[in-house]
Amino acid sequence: MAELRSNTFPPPWRRGVYEAIYRRRDMRKFLPAPIPDKLLRRVLHAAHQAGSVGLMQPWNFLVIRDPEVKRRVKAQFLLANEAAAAVYEGERRLLYQRLTLEAIEEAPINLAVTCDRSRRGPHVLGRHTIPDTDLYSTVCAVQNLWLAARAEGVGVGWVSILDPAAVSRILEIPDDVVLVAYLCMGYVTRFPDAPTLETAGWESRVPLESVLYYDRWGRRPPETAGDVNGNHRPGETI
Repeated sequence: MAELRSNTFPPPWRRGVYEAIYRRRDMRKFLPAPIPDKLLRRVLHAAHQAGSVGLMQPWNFLVIRDPEVKRRVKAQFLLANEAAAAVYEGERRLLYQRLTLEAIEEAPINLAVTCDRSRRGPHVLGRHTIPDTDLYSTVCAVQNLWLAARAEGVGVGWVSILDPAAVSRILEIPDDVVLVAYLCMGYVTRFPDAPTLETAGWESRVPLESVLYYDRWGRRPPETAGDVNGNHRPGETI
């Protein structure tokens, strides 16, 4: 057993990893204080360490500080948000309209994360059977960035209510490069204990047990000791 555990992180390191995961939040309110360039590069370097199919590294990071660019992207959000609100009715629509779903102009930094699907040429190890693994790799970079930012006390919010083609035109992204994520970044007053959509009554996190199968689809796991959902709570000893 000692040999099996030889690669395990020391307890403080393990706690740090889990705390970053469980305390990550999708933030919508930011302070105006700028993010130091050295800290931003540290977070971006963590994103750049993400695993990628065939070591393709298909991502690019476009840092946006220009107020005029933000204003134009915000205008696109407003159009998309109006269309999104129209699919809901009654109380659900009223709740939707009360949600804060972006902070494009308020956040000190906006960050566009893209995927260059032609990088490394037409033959990339691992993409012949599942071509979209380049997109998945880019999302791994986003998650790395998000967790590193949380560890640094920097909030991140993913703005998904946007027309990617319209935003790509604003940012002058080449036609063969895919906009994967448009993020808002900045310091925050506090990180909430639970996801905002949960506290707002929009949705709640489902138990692990409800999405976990063994060996075949639909086959439930055996009974386990302790917390049946295997849930870790922030602050628990790991």
